[in-house]
Amino acid sequence: MLNKKKTKNILGALSILTVLISIIFFFVIRGPNANLTLIISVFTVLSGLGVIFAIISKKLWFIITGIILNGAVLVLAYFLLLAFGISEQ
Repeated sequence: MLNKKKTKNILGALSILTVLISIIFFFVIRGPNANLTLIISVFTVLSGLGVIFAIISKKLWFIITGIILNGAVLVLAYFLLLAFGISEQ
């Protein structure tokens, strides 16, 4: 069984891992024919999971870094959504 300290560390690491997965996903999928709806959806889901993992970890360092980094990804997804909406007009 996992003890509480190890579980908190794993959840915190998962929070930061979601940011890294988002960055890797962005560089793999980018291009002129990229599906922006897919990118926005993946960013939003991964960012939401990252924030949830950070809060559940209950370690201050992981909460701060997880929310800041995943919040930045969420803001990027919002700007992509905004640009996608503007470009369709």
